[in-house]
Amino acid sequence: MLRKILVVLEMIKFQHTVFALPFAAVGAAYAAEGLPTAGQCFWILLAMVGGRSAAMTFNRMADARFDAANPRTAARALPRGLVSFRFATGFLIASLALFFLSAGMLNRLVLALSPAAAAVILGYSIMKRITPLSHFALGLSLAMAPVGAWLAIRPEPAAFPLLLGAAVFFWVAGFDIIYACEDVEFDRRTGLRSIPAAVGVPASLRIAMACHGTALALLAAPTIFLGLGGWYLAAVALIAPLLAYEHALVRPDDLRRVNQAFFHVNAAVGLTLAGGAILELWRRTGPG
Repeated sequence: MLRKILVVLEMIKFQHTVFALPFAAVGAAYAAEGLPTAGQCFWILLAMVGGRSAAMTFNRMADARFDAANPRTAARALPRGLVSFRFATGFLIASLALFFLSAGMLNRLVLALSPAAAAVILGYSIMKRITPLSHFALGLSLAMAPVGAWLAIRPEPAAFPLLLGAAVFFWVAGFDIIYACEDVEFDRRTGLRSIPAAVGVPASLRIAMACHGTALALLAAPTIFLGLGGWYLAAVALIAPLLAYEHALVRPDDLRRVNQAFFHVNAAVGLTLAGGAILELWRRTGPG
């Protein structure tokens, strides 16, 4: 059982929870105007883990047939039979149960919104059958992290988490477009839809760059409209060259470093933003 669980955690790339978790931490900290309670942090973390684990497990199950036919993904656990669909289904149900339980332990508003959130994060897995704009469905899934964490602490809308969520929306869509460039020929052969399959790799990289430029503008917006500066502004300034470096790694005729751009640089973006935002909050409110 432990071996199967470890295989599933590798299958869903559990370690990549780091993409959304820093933004959730920022949303929670700013809602609390300091450090949330230990209980709130615990249940937000479990909600993030449960939601992402459910989304990725469902994605691997939905795409198993395509993964088996794609040389890039044929070594994944389900195509190789390292875990069964029955076990994956059980893990999916357990992950969703953890997500809903955690939402209920936070507050009534989060619990009421949790079915819609689950529909969004699971729905991404079928969007490539429907529209080339599926990358933006993934962006919406991760954009809910700072907004949901804010509502978990303070169940009322506010500009800051919405701006942060909008930035995440375009940031994630941009790097998913880059990632999809690896599968452009496979997607075309199998009828899967993506922006690279629709418009080609060169145009897709330009669209991804536009998405990242928009994300950077939205990250900077709180410095103009909400008075954030100092450490937060420094973090945004550091993210700009990180995104530029991400695009420098990938060229239409050379996609060998897509994984480096996708995993390493984007993890650095989230951690940089979180570090700067938390330090700015600390500067404003003190360690309490």
